[in-house]
Amino acid sequence: MSALHFRIDRNAFRDAFAPPRRPRNPLLRIAAGLLGIALLAVMVFVSVFVGAAMIVVGLVYRFWKRRGQPVARASRVVEGEFRVVGKPT
Repeated sequence: MSALHFRIDRNAFRDAFAPPRRPRNPLLRIAAGLLGIALLAVMVFVSVFVGAAMIVVGLVYRFWKRRGQPVARASRVVEGEFRVVGKPT
């Protein structure tokens, strides 16, 4: 096996990480831009509904877990009389 077999081709790395080339045709450019915007809108739309579903499932789980149990009252309430103290002048 020769030493050139293990040589790294710099052009291959540059081509692998290069941004994709845009089409030259103006109509194809517009179509690709609209496709990208539509894909972004679909991803946002789906993520909003997935997030809302996660919140709803969490709330349903919380209420389902607590059903049949009495509602807890604040047991650390201190009753008393209070007086407002003025600032010294």
